[in-house]
Amino acid sequence: MPDVRTHEPDDHDNAYSGLLVNDAHWAFGTDFEDPLAGVDTTVPDGVDPATLATYCLMLGDDALVLSQRIAEWCSNAPDLEEDIALSNIALDLLGQARLLLARAAAADGSQVPTLPDGSPVPDEDRLAFFRDARQFRNVRLAEVPNGDFAQTVVRILLFSSWRLALLDRLSDRLTPSRDAVLAAVAVKAVKELTYHRDFAGRWFLTLARGTIESRRRLLAGLDELWPYWSELFETHDVERAAARSGVGVDPADVAADVEAVLDQVFAASGVDRPELSPLAVPSLAETQTHKGRDGHHTEALGELLAEMQVVARAHPRGQW
Repeated sequence: MPDVRTHEPDDHDNAYSGLLVNDAHWAFGTDFEDPLAGVDTTVPDGVDPATLATYCLMLGDDALVLSQRIAEWCSNAPDLEEDIALSNIALDLLGQARLLLARAAAADGSQVPTLPDGSPVPDEDRLAFFRDARQFRNVRLAEVPNGDFAQTVVRILLFSSWRLALLDRLSDRLTPSRDAVLAAVAVKAVKELTYHRDFAGRWFLTLARGTIESRRRLLAGLDELWPYWSELFETHDVERAAARSGVGVDPADVAADVEAVLDQVFAASGVDRPELSPLAVPSLAETQTHKGRDGHHTEALGELLAEMQVVARAHPRGQW
């Protein structure tokens, strides 16, 4: 073995030599680049910048909040393989969130929080760490507590099936989103979401057809989350405007495709479609006219954000 104190190692001599380089890709560096550096972020003609920004915030908040939830499984999953898989899913969603929040900021900077002390915090970080719960636009399916592993499998299946259908249309080869940035983000995300859906689908089938206890837990998780399902397809005015301008997708337009996928999973698993409505959950029954897209959330989101944002808010000038 060469003496690393006196020898100038190459890649074959020392596997750790790359960590000594000030590389912007190193996870604990301080030279992170603008995620949209070099990309044309011009808002397409005829598109309202505020509408595009808010639409990107909706998609970005969905990914950010669920990423935080799934990251809670790190070191807590049933075994090492699932621990790594869930961590990778959380990282995929976090990557999507960063790009989408950066796109929102580039489209309409007025939506980015201004810090009173003028701290040099990147726009996407300001949107993630310095907004209150009422300013988040995520669907409520993303924010509820994890429950057990079976409930997490159900949530990933529901969320990824829905999100995959949306982003697949945004990245369509023939008629992609008129916003080139959003279309490019969707192309990458479709590959990730396909894996997320397949991971959850396989586990859904395994748990449903496994032991009596695994099936009981799966069905309990499905009943717990199903009241949040219909909200995913209820079109918000911003989503409708984004679809009309050619940059977004009306979620109601993908409902049939997503339901068909779920029906296949349910049939293969021998699981009946739940009949629970949002009225079965008191916290949802009280806000049927206003949903997560309007900033109306469960108490769980406030608790999640308090944990996620505490360090950034305490040390806004911190570098990590």
